[in-house]
Amino acid sequence: MAENLEQRATSKKVGALGGLWPFIRPYRGMVIVAGLALCLTATVSLVLPMAVRRVVDSFGAGDVTLLDKYFGAALMIAALLALGTGIRYYFVTRLGERVVTDIRRALFNRVLGMSPAYFEKLLTGEVLSRITTDTTLILSVIGSSVSVALRNMLTVLGGLVLMGLTSLKLMGLVLLIVPAIIIPIVTLGRRLRRQSRDNQDAIAHSSGMASEALLAVQTVQSFTHEDRTRAEFGQINEQSFTAALTRISTRAVMTMIVIFLVFGGVVGVLWIGARDVRDGTLTPGELVQFVIYAVLVAGAAGSLSEIWGELQRAAGATERLVEMLDASDPVSDPSAPVALLRPVRGEITLDNVTFFYPARPEFAALNGVSLTVAPGETVALVGPSGAGKSSILQLLMRFYDPQGGAILLDGHDLRSLARTDFRAAMALVPQDPVIFAASALENIRFGRPDATEAEVIAAAEAASAHGFITALPQGYATYLGERGVMLSGGQKQRIAIARAILRDARVLLLDEATSALDAESERDVQAAVDRLAQGRTVIVVAHRLATVKRANRIVVLDQGGIDAIGSHDALVGAGGLYARLAKLQFTDGAA
Repeated sequence: MAENLEQRATSKKVGALGGLWPFIRPYRGMVIVAGLALCLTATVSLVLPMAVRRVVDSFGAGDVTLLDKYFGAALMIAALLALGTGIRYYFVTRLGERVVTDIRRALFNRVLGMSPAYFEKLLTGEVLSRITTDTTLILSVIGSSVSVALRNMLTVLGGLVLMGLTSLKLMGLVLLIVPAIIIPIVTLGRRLRRQSRDNQDAIAHSSGMASEALLAVQTVQSFTHEDRTRAEFGQINEQSFTAALTRISTRAVMTMIVIFLVFGGVVGVLWIGARDVRDGTLTPGELVQFVIYAVLVAGAAGSLSEIWGELQRAAGATERLVEMLDASDPVSDPSAPVALLRPVRGEITLDNVTFFYPARPEFAALNGVSLTVAPGETVALVGPSGAGKSSILQLLMRFYDPQGGAILLDGHDLRSLARTDFRAAMALVPQDPVIFAASALENIRFGRPDATEAEVIAAAEAASAHGFITALPQGYATYLGERGVMLSGGQKQRIAIARAILRDARVLLLDEATSALDAESERDVQAAVDRLAQGRTVIVVAHRLATVKRANRIVVLDQGGIDAIGSHDALVGAGGLYARLAKLQFTDGAA
């Protein structure tokens, strides 16, 4: 993956930047104003040396009034240059920030709606890199590089023309010097870009390592791995410093060479020009004017080569962003979705469902599963690990689509419905509930954002969560920390159940809602689940068979298929897989 990112860091197809036009198009007015300001500043900067020539040549004229007029004109030109530069900077920078903000929003909106199948092929870290690092490159280009490149192009072209009009002889000498300046810039510039990329990769590596260690800080400390982790981070950090030092050295050498060549060339031109002034073929003002143009052209030409590298990097970033925006999702809404009738009855049907995870196409997670859950019925899915229990819940939420068969809600194939439509009728309590870095109130309100505080408290009471929440330092306003680090496993589960209660969905999906809990926490959570299940269609996945005894039916899954269906007593009496599992759990006291 790292090698792939390295290869895609730059692009020789600068035309890929055209992919930004849909985001720039709505702000054409800003583009026009910035373009006019750019033309103004380029023109004024080329006119300014003429004013300087007039001032220099007027020194010997003896006319103080004329000298004052020339200085006044030069001051007016400087004022225009400052005004145009300020306007250009404001609109170009504003345009860059606006476009990048829109791109980030579009990317986030696109990615947030992608199914988990999409993320099996693309790492979350790469997605975040595109949203942050790649858009930062584009901001640099839109907000600076493009306008600077256009200004430098106008400066080079206009400066060459005006240099020729001033002195063809001196222009010929300058044209001999310019390649000598560009060659080291281009040669060392390529090396500098490569070293900059290495430096960025080293920084990203150190950042990734630090993030991983901090997110797993309890594991690091419990295994007394602090010293080794510190050493590893220190080594990676030193590699970043070494890469930065190499880049700095190259930049220093390039700067020395360019400065010497530029000023050496200026001295040479001044020497020859001074002889022409002495011979009377050139006025002092014309010499000064020419030298200014020569410096402007040389500087602009050198900057263009550096900006070209930035444009290539931005083009590579644009290709990656456009690729993400245009990516097809294996799971998508139909063009004309069927409306799910309200109120939802909650009848669920699995019709000969066969499913393979995209990452494991050779292994069937479900193989020809057929099952109907009546409205208001509680069905438990049990079986060994890998039997397909959680896969059924994944398909019911339509995180994936089956390769064979269909899943229906109230008689409608889920693929014919809008995902937001049927998911609004479902509430999921996952095995590992997600607690957001927010207050307890906001975490529960995630189930229904428009709920009142009283409704949130009522949901917490129903989920047996009100007691421990009110015991927190600030009660419902207590910040729960990243991933809910302030809560125990049972407390997290009850927050998730309160969230599901507040959602008040007709279909309830419970995935190991009482897993890894102590007996007291499990009893509280189970009581909350029982209250939540009343009047709803419930599908519960559980390894602990004691938690599913009260289900209307128990579906035993094995190797992607249904092994048996029945009540707890009937399945135990019939022998088979469920009886063996029950014997193991109840004999060992695991339940």
